[in-house]
Amino acid sequence: MLKSCKYCGKIHDSKYDCGKKPQRKKQNNHKDKFRWTKAWQKKREEIKQRDNFLCQVCIRKLYDTYKQYAYDNLEVHHAIALEEDFEKRLDNDNLITVCGHHHEMAESGEIPLDVILKIIIEQENKSL
Repeated sequence: MLKSCKYCGKIHDSKYDCGKKPQRKKQNNHKDKFRWTKAWQKKREEIKQRDNFLCQVCIRKLYDTYKQYAYDNLEVHHAIALEEDFEKRLDNDNLITVCGHHHEMAESGEIPLDVILKIIIEQENKSL
């Protein structure tokens, strides 16, 4: 569809990039940078190994578990978010392996923090 461009003043297709539209700059914060560090990548694999490469919510059959053992699409969740306490970013007692489905639930608060922390304590005690 042809439209008048508010950036260059010419008429062209609305999907055409005239080059005058200002580019939005992505703001990197310490959280974004942290996820690319070798320390995080190493810790993430350590936690997955501690948790036997299984979603710790799925194997306990909690919160809308749709698979018996979720071992794909695994992510490591920070119980206490980076924004709340950046110092706990690499603490074993703040990290848990979950599938993508349960990670979203944990992030949104559908899985309460006290449940997540209880599971983490169980996992840490098993690994000792």
